[in-house]
Amino acid sequence: MNNDYLNESMTTTPPAAPTTIPQQPLPQPHRRSKKVKGTPKSNNIKELGTTEIPGNTSKIHCITIIGQIEGHIVMPAQNKTTKYEHIIPQLVAIEQNDSVEGVVVMLNTVGGDVEAGLAIAEMLASMSKPTVSLVLGGGHSIGVPIAVSSNYSFIAESATMTIHPVRLTGLVIGVPQTYEYLDKMQDRVINFVTQHSNISEKKFRELMFATGELARDVGSVVVGQDAVKYGLINEVGGMSSAVGKVKELIEANKKWRH
Repeated sequence: MNNDYLNESMTTTPPAAPTTIPQQPLPQPHRRSKKVKGTPKSNNIKELGTTEIPGNTSKIHCITIIGQIEGHIVMPAQNKTTKYEHIIPQLVAIEQNDSVEGVVVMLNTVGGDVEAGLAIAEMLASMSKPTVSLVLGGGHSIGVPIAVSSNYSFIAESATMTIHPVRLTGLVIGVPQTYEYLDKMQDRVINFVTQHSNISEKKFRELMFATGELARDVGSVVVGQDAVKYGLINEVGGMSSAVGKVKELIEANKKWRH
């Protein structure tokens, strides 16, 4: 038998690979991108306390004083705080920014560091641009000077303000000089509040040292309308009242300058 014949007959030729024809993509109908007017984009949301909407630049800047006012000592991580080193640079930037014509300060604070609170209050009181404050929830302790530091102040009907003597926490040196220092610090708070509101020093001291209002302590809790009655706050109102008032002060400021 011819081996060459067997080898040739047993050898199979592999089939040729099928020719693939590249598939063309189907034409897609042309669609116009639909834009919704006034819809904010994600990149317009910045970590500056405000949300910018395209085409609607506000001339009023809002500052919030919430939680505990943090001073030289850092509060625990679980505490909601307002850091004075964040607020003061904002106020400086607002004073220099020509596009900002007025400021609304929203307060819902339990108080905190006395010197830090007074520093914020002094900054607000010395601004050349109109300022309006609104107490929501609470404006307690050192939040009282901040609330009265603006050109005009509002308080919500359900909001409260706690007036009490200056207190210290932590290690206190039991010497007469410590109490003298507390008295001087307390006088600074009293003088600031009476100079920037319509309450008399006598009435403010009476509220500060009242007994029986606070359990096992001295001080007074003043609610909404009572704060207006005592002359501490100008008017009972809400968000629309505060914004409307700052717009009114902005227009008056423009007329005065011209």
